[in-house]
Amino acid sequence: MNDKASNDFSGPGPAAIYRDNLAAGKFVLQICAACGGKAVFPPRAMCPHCGSTELRWRAASGGGTVYSTTAVRDRPENGGDRNIALIDLAEGARLMSRVEGLPPDQVRIGMAVKARIAKTDAGPLLVFDPA
Repeated sequence: MNDKASNDFSGPGPAAIYRDNLAAGKFVLQICAACGGKAVFPPRAMCPHCGSTELRWRAASGGGTVYSTTAVRDRPENGGDRNIALIDLAEGARLMSRVEGLPPDQVRIGMAVKARIAKTDAGPLLVFDPA
């Protein structure tokens, strides 16, 4: 990913850039050049830490740790039980996703995970697998 600034307002907005990268198979994050390289998620026009518009897109490592987790119970005809988790990324940002590859009630706080882009009917989705 190039180091193009997120504050180039002549094109698509930050959320569209993020989604377009996911569709291309790339997981990218905004990094703030003004406040020491802090990661920003969700994508936005201004850094939530310092207010700067000097946000740059960088490839994310995909590594993370489960910060919080819950199992959502549902009927089998609706897809069955699923996990919802807050993931602390290695870059420092936190996001909501799900951990796949094991039953929802086996996801644990502190578990190491790795990002993966899943293809869904609604488009690409960032999910995590146990590392």
